[in-house]
Amino acid sequence: MPAGGLFAGEDWRVSPQPLALGPTLAQEIEDLGRVLLQFYRAVNLLYRKSAEGKQPEWVARWLDLGKPPELIARQRAAAFKNDLPRVIRPDLLLTETGLAVTELDSVPGGIGLTAWLNQTYAAIPRETAGPGVLGGAEGMLTGFASIFGAAKTVHIVVSEEAATYRPEMAWVAAQLGADRFKVQDGAFTDFQDGDAVYRFFELFDLPNVPNAGGIFDRAAEKRVRVTPPPKPVFEEKMLFALLWNRNLQEFWRQELGEGFLKQLKKIVPYTWLVDPAPLPPHAAIPELNLTDWRQLKTLSQKERELILKVSGFSETAWGARGVFLGSDLSQADWSAAVDAALRDFPTSPSVLQRFHKPALVEASWFDFAANAVVPMKGRVRLCPYYFVAGEGDAARPQLGGVLATIVPADKKIVHGMTDAILAPCSA
Repeated sequence: MPAGGLFAGEDWRVSPQPLALGPTLAQEIEDLGRVLLQFYRAVNLLYRKSAEGKQPEWVARWLDLGKPPELIARQRAAAFKNDLPRVIRPDLLLTETGLAVTELDSVPGGIGLTAWLNQTYAAIPRETAGPGVLGGAEGMLTGFASIFGAAKTVHIVVSEEAATYRPEMAWVAAQLGADRFKVQDGAFTDFQDGDAVYRFFELFDLPNVPNAGGIFDRAAEKRVRVTPPPKPVFEEKMLFALLWNRNLQEFWRQELGEGFLKQLKKIVPYTWLVDPAPLPPHAAIPELNLTDWRQLKTLSQKERELILKVSGFSETAWGARGVFLGSDLSQADWSAAVDAALRDFPTSPSVLQRFHKPALVEASWFDFAANAVVPMKGRVRLCPYYFVAGEGDAARPQLGGVLATIVPADKKIVHGMTDAILAPCSA
């Protein structure tokens, strides 16, 4: 392990080898980057057109819920009009029927960890020549460096909220060259014209990041380059609810193309925005056939194969916090979660998503105390990292690597935990 560690205060189980995905799945993940970048472009256009009155007004209204006026103004500023996140990381569950994309993260942790895993496992001699780790030994590092163009200095600004990930970003900076890449905290202000800034803090956390306003002001004046841009639309899980909304199907068809739209709807679980606005007596919520969101509370445990989660712009919207699996909760706890989602809609909306149970995979980890390899059946989440280099329509996503998180089979929700295996992936 690097001397400074990778995740502050965190530990995980070590796999003896990369997780082998097989060539078909590996290629599907490789190709997904183009689809997700086009989805981000379409989302950006949809929000802008909605704000201008050229698409349904409720799109921008929903996406702006709970945001302070000054952040909405920044999001709509001409200076950031076409800016998209330059790191795209979906959460992919491997299910019995294929991949399920549960959400997208534009400010993801794990870049340094995955880079280190790829580098480390790529260096292990293989007895027989075969495919190495996806992205190669240096794919994560070169991919991350590529998103800053020719900027002379790159400042990686890590907030206190994200301090767990500061060691991995310090390792990345050291690998890429500490003369160009520098990790800063929320108080640093000595930015120079022509610098690039990597925003490693969520937009809900702006009050605790003193230098955020200065960074965004400089970026608006084109004095520095910042990614991801100050656009909270890209930190909302309700984007998938908009993808499934029937009123927007023609827009998605036009902006994504029939092929990409079909591909996304195949892998994105059906998602609803939990909006408590009353329905007409003859209307029902699609797919659920409920006439009022409060009826969610009356569903049986078998009918509650559903995930309820905060959409974004909240300290509970990341790291598996604010996520409720209906079939795993008592009626009372599920009812309380539904009530909270309805109550908090005006300031912190939630989404409901069909739960696709991850399939069981065969894995193993090394028990250093017993000096033995331990087999483990588990459920896996795959996190590919796509780095977007280039400008405008010429921008292209490059797969840097794929992080596998494998949890014991009895865990319902897959996320990083002490008894999870973290490993890179190979074809």
